Amino acid sequence: MKRPRLLAVALAVPLFGAVSGVAVPAASAQPAGPATEFSVLARDSQSIAAAQQAVRDAGGTIVATNTAVGLITATAPASGFAERVSANRAVFGAAKAKAIGSAPKAGKKEKPDAVEKEGRGSVSRKAAANKAAGADPLDDQLWGLKSTRSELARTKQAGDKRVKVGIIDTGVDGSHPDIAPNFDKADSRNFTKDIVADVNGTVVDGPCEFRGCVDPVDHDDNGHGTHVAGTIAAAANGFGVSGVAPNVTVVNVRAGQDSGYFFLQPTVDALTYSGDAGIDVVNMSFYVDPWLYNCRSNPADSAAEQAEQRTIIEATTRALNYAHRKGVTMVVALGNQHDDLAAPHDDVTSPDYPANGTHPRKIDNSSCFSLPVEGPHTIGVGSFGPTQAKADYSNYGTEQISVSAPGGYFRDGYGTPWYRTVENEILSAYPRNVGVAEGNIDAAGNLTPAGVALGIQKATAADGRVGYYQWLQGTSMATPHATGVAALIVSQYGKKTGHSISMDPDAVQRVLEGTAAPIACPVPRTVDYLKQGRDASFTATCVGDASFNGFYGHGSVDAYSAVTRGSEFLG
Repeated sequence: MKRPRLLAVALAVPLFGAVSGVAVPAASAQPAGPATEFSVLARDSQSIAAAQQAVRDAGGTIVATNTAVGLITATAPASGFAERVSANRAVFGAAKAKAIGSAPKAGKKEKPDAVEKEGRGSVSRKAAANKAAGADPLDDQLWGLKSTRSELARTKQAGDKRVKVGIIDTGVDGSHPDIAPNFDKADSRNFTKDIVADVNGTVVDGPCEFRGCVDPVDHDDNGHGTHVAGTIAAAANGFGVSGVAPNVTVVNVRAGQDSGYFFLQPTVDALTYSGDAGIDVVNMSFYVDPWLYNCRSNPADSAAEQAEQRTIIEATTRALNYAHRKGVTMVVALGNQHDDLAAPHDDVTSPDYPANGTHPRKIDNSSCFSLPVEGPHTIGVGSFGPTQAKADYSNYGTEQISVSAPGGYFRDGYGTPWYRTVENEILSAYPRNVGVAEGNIDAAGNLTPAGVALGIQKATAADGRVGYYQWLQGTSMATPHATGVAALIVSQYGKKTGHSISMDPDAVQRVLEGTAAPIACPVPRTVDYLKQGRDASFTATCVGDASFNGFYGHGSVDAYSAVTRGSEFLG
């Protein structure tokens, strides 16, 4: 198991319990400013109704309430509301989510965690024909599939349709030919609403593509979630690529904006819905915005910012605990900040929303948390490249890592022809609409010169179906490999009851970790990436032994070992 810090130690109040007393008068000034969305957290389960009344008394309008966690979405003027509502003893705290209805400025804001596209722009070779039995045409390029022994595993267990995998991400293109056969539109949900611009007028998601600014549940305007879904469960259908668990069911449980932001309320809603809907495994390749690290009382932050972060910590913890109690296995990206999560670097990117609000903060490991990975019951996944070298960007450290997986490493293979080529990354599904918007696919569906240069690939079936694929890297790409193996574990060992399969998340984790292929620390243990063009902040030291260390955790996930030896860890 990973060595987690326990959030419960830092929490000032129990998750749920009786609270005495009644509302106290708010002393702050009347709320003012532009309409803003807030997340208001009730003190406990008995206080939800009182917290809702506190929202109204403080000048807010309730939009929705997640009763499983006690998190209320409300709109109110930007200034003064959080202080007024937080003064009520029925309220744990309030977090400002986003401003509503600003006039956009030119350009589009992107979340500052774009390592996935760091290496795009160099292709070393064209795809070779794949003659492997049972493999899809592009599978020869999926070195991650081979590294995890997923092709071998499917000869015994390719996944059970009754196993549901939730993609908590930017959406899933349910029409993609590799995803459509396994996509469950009926159970899919979108908990986000497009944000045209932030309070400063900086474009965030841009113009809404659909009426009401809510995308359909089979749509992805970013591409990240579709890429993740393809790695987990692209169908083995003789077309394009296949996933680690090609027969399981994919459910879009969207919590991410088109721009890549993941705010508190959609994230909490996605987690609690996953528990209520019988989702078996969820993939979470993100952190909860706007704080890379949520700190309880960082001196660099204002009192309001500190209160906001305490609310995010508490609400996320409740949601993770709820999903775990409901039987959801939660697989989470370790992050791309090249941090030892036990001794993180200064945070210079928070808050990343709205624009122009960042300020440098020193991070105290005992009271600051990157969420969800540092929350309870999560399986943290680190990333390595084709040579099994730890990816330069990947977070690491014995405190949070559980396992490692192929996530791509553009700069792997230094000194060889493979260095700085996209084939070192992970190839997976790419929505056509995103390719057109990014200029990689033209209106007729052909690859543009820019798309060819980036290694974008197009597959056409005899019946006219067309699918597109792109190369990306990141712990976001490593995590779905682990999620796919977790889905195979549930398929193989889960309790089958009619139309569903269930398995204790702790048991899934024991099998995933116990059957991982150990990888020892490199020699020497301290690795710098200076020759690869990285600065000294990327230098990392591996602590531990082959059975468990900070670069690889318990080792690389191994699909074949998981489905053939997993029972050894279920005693």
